[in-house]
Amino acid sequence: MKNGGICMLEKLDLTKSLSKSEYKDKMLELEPKLGKLQRECRELGIPVMIAFEGYGAAGKGVQIGELIQALDPRGFEVHAVKNETQEERMHPFLWRFWTKMPSSGRIAIYDSTWYRKVLVDRFDKKTKKKELSAAYDSICSFEQQLADDGMVLIKIFLAIDRKEQKKRFEKLLESQETAWRVSKGDLKRNKEFARYEKMNEDMLARTDTDYAPWNIVEATDRRFAAAKIYSIVIQALSERIDCVKRAQEEKENVKVYTSEDLQEMSKEEAGKDKKLGESILAKADLSLSYSKEEYKKRLDKLQSKMAKLHGELYRRRIPVVLGFEGWDAGGKGGAIKRLTARMDPRGYVVHPTASPNDIEKAHHYLWRFWTAMPKAGHVTIFDRTWYGRVMVERIEGFCTRAEWQRAYKEINDMEKDLTDAGTVVIKFWMQIDKDEQERRFKARQENPEKEWKITEEDWRNREKWDQYEEAVNEMLIRTSTPKAPWVVVEGNCKYYARIKVLETVVDAIEKRLASEKRDGR
Repeated sequence: MKNGGICMLEKLDLTKSLSKSEYKDKMLELEPKLGKLQRECRELGIPVMIAFEGYGAAGKGVQIGELIQALDPRGFEVHAVKNETQEERMHPFLWRFWTKMPSSGRIAIYDSTWYRKVLVDRFDKKTKKKELSAAYDSICSFEQQLADDGMVLIKIFLAIDRKEQKKRFEKLLESQETAWRVSKGDLKRNKEFARYEKMNEDMLARTDTDYAPWNIVEATDRRFAAAKIYSIVIQALSERIDCVKRAQEEKENVKVYTSEDLQEMSKEEAGKDKKLGESILAKADLSLSYSKEEYKKRLDKLQSKMAKLHGELYRRRIPVVLGFEGWDAGGKGGAIKRLTARMDPRGYVVHPTASPNDIEKAHHYLWRFWTAMPKAGHVTIFDRTWYGRVMVERIEGFCTRAEWQRAYKEINDMEKDLTDAGTVVIKFWMQIDKDEQERRFKARQENPEKEWKITEEDWRNREKWDQYEEAVNEMLIRTSTPKAPWVVVEGNCKYYARIKVLETVVDAIEKRLASEKRDGR
């Protein structure tokens, strides 16, 4: 913590204060500084998240009100985080914060945060002991992903003691106009202040990191707290602005890599790790096939099963995420069409992932996928996925080497958040060989109804086949996990590929339903 070391809350000096005149003089200096920094952040495209935590009645709302006085209201949004809505409960707990993410140049301020899961919910025993460690891991991963992507993440903890809190609660309860602000939970946490304080200390110690440090603010005196918060925010924004400006200056002197440079660098990277030289794709037996008659027979049976299982998923509120990747003309669309043929269209959605638009580019690259994740009982199918980061973006130079290298962990962490929340996650790689791709490309060109499917870019991508193959093999090795596996689908025979996809999905859902029954759910 910026206050130095692990701060034991009970040892804080909560008597710190400012006189009215001292406060006025400080704010005359601090307010214009903060307004100027907001404008610079907007010009430089720097996103900012300011997270307020602390004890009930410590003044989060009051301090947020003070802070925004210096800000242009067109450039920020305040989010009050209370009990989860029904919609939010049907997603992983971090989903509601990914959906409230500021875009480049904007500021998001949170009155209570993602820490609710390890604080209030822990106190109320909504978060079980066995869930606590995973929740902390998810929070730290979430913050690191944002910080690595350029987010300014300012975490502020407002501290008061039990006596002060009780006095404030009593004052609020005296008037009907303010009594609603004090809940039974607030009073219980005041009664058991020592127990709740330990939970807060545990949280501060476990989530105080270099990339997202905690700032402890002594909040007994409103004026002192406001001035300190202004100083904290100003320092954080100033440091990031200076850092971005230095990076821009250095960038002007950095070598611009050509596509040939990037290809050579990719080869060098692949040669560094012998394990990653192993070709998963080469092991696929592309001679596997079904006759048309066998295909039709299996297809009818599997689609009937899928229709029934889809209804059971909804009844048991089990979410499913299916990701499709593969070579151009690899059969993704055909497999998805057969998979969904008899599913209830009200319970699934197919997301075709194209190049990010301007709004999507202004957010973390995972943002557009998080916002599209299914709620409990629904199925979301991604036709191309978040793995573009470690394939197309890596090979075409749309992201830096550091960005795609850290993406493996970021993706694994996201998928872990999904599976921890009960989501069935399966990723398919549709594998065909180069000759089969060429045959399909030419067939599309010759068919007026399908020629729209083939573009000059598809032909250009064939020239980078070897680079893509290396990237895909590394992706499969680094991101196939027991709970979110990659399934390589042998796709030279479309009939075989479609049946394998259906069989895989049906099998995974049946196993999940069987485990639910064993657990008595």
